[in-house]
Amino acid sequence: MDRKDFIYQMRRWQMGSISRRQFLGVTGLGLATAVLAKAMPELVMPRKAYAGDLGDRVSLTTWPNYHDPKNFEDFTAKTGVNVEVNVFGSNEEMLAKLQAGGTGWDLFVPTNYTISTYKELDLIEALDLSMLPNYDPASIEKRFVEAGSIGGKSYAVSKDWGTTGYAVNTKKITEKMTSWKDFWDLAMGKYSGRAMVHDYQLTTIGNALKYYGYSFNSIADKELADAEKLLLAAKPHLFAINSDYQPSMRNGDAWLTVCWTGDGKQMHKDLPEIEYIIGKEGGEIWSDFYAIPKGAPHRAAGYALADFLLTPAVNAKEVMFHGYPSADARTNKLLPKELLEDPIMYPAAELLAPLEFGAAATLTNPARAEIMARFKSA
Repeated sequence: MDRKDFIYQMRRWQMGSISRRQFLGVTGLGLATAVLAKAMPELVMPRKAYAGDLGDRVSLTTWPNYHDPKNFEDFTAKTGVNVEVNVFGSNEEMLAKLQAGGTGWDLFVPTNYTISTYKELDLIEALDLSMLPNYDPASIEKRFVEAGSIGGKSYAVSKDWGTTGYAVNTKKITEKMTSWKDFWDLAMGKYSGRAMVHDYQLTTIGNALKYYGYSFNSIADKELADAEKLLLAAKPHLFAINSDYQPSMRNGDAWLTVCWTGDGKQMHKDLPEIEYIIGKEGGEIWSDFYAIPKGAPHRAAGYALADFLLTPAVNAKEVMFHGYPSADARTNKLLPKELLEDPIMYPAAELLAPLEFGAAATLTNPARAEIMARFKSA
């Protein structure tokens, strides 16, 4: 094979037209790599997560606007594995999909309060941390690690964390907003038709509960009844129920939306008039994780992708792209000072204090599921 043909085949591999295995075979590098692996394995397989044949694709299930696409391109260039991304707007959707079986997922991103349920239902595997050499729990704040460990075994590893507040276009809405009461009252009043809420019972019901000063995680009948009354009253006034709300906020169709940290940061960066607010009554603080589902068809590739994304230098690129804070001290050392001091990503202590982590009971609570169904169909 001459130089020109070699470069052509290499470009085909980098663009995903052929797999890593095909590239190694057609160029003759497969045999050379095998010989080198025997003599000097540290050169061709520097990390256990990348050992062996990873195949040519990996399926990642995650949330909207949650990764830097360039990192996926770099992973493909490094491994020959193309990343297929599935996007969901709620943990309930993820759970239902996994319970139905046959997802084809190799790696997914669950939120803290769901992991115990996945484990109880035998939907995720206990992790082999030797396959994740770039994960260091000692460098991560304890409260953002705990949910991933059950019975002394790790079932998920920390990705990042954030809060659930709301975003407001201050060019359109001039009132000074500070609370969830402000959010719901203005959505049903002066700004009818301009507000959005998540297609996700935890946050939509949770923040309706905060209107009354109840716990974000309440499953008490009377408190849930009050939340449903508010939601049904608000429904005719909403622009949409959608967890991917950035397009509507950016084009001006919506002026107000329930919002996660990173979306608030992304929108404010491009449109400074869109501000992010944490309701003074409280609400949600959360942490997201990487987990491997049982029966993952490309298990080794799932581990390899998670390990790659957990590399501090790669994770820093993720944070700078999506605007969600990392709990990893190694990553934070690589971030610009202005990000570490950003009040959207790292809110003041008095705003964080009343926030609650989601509770496992909310995920499978039938009353909350029924309320959300009635709200959406009203």
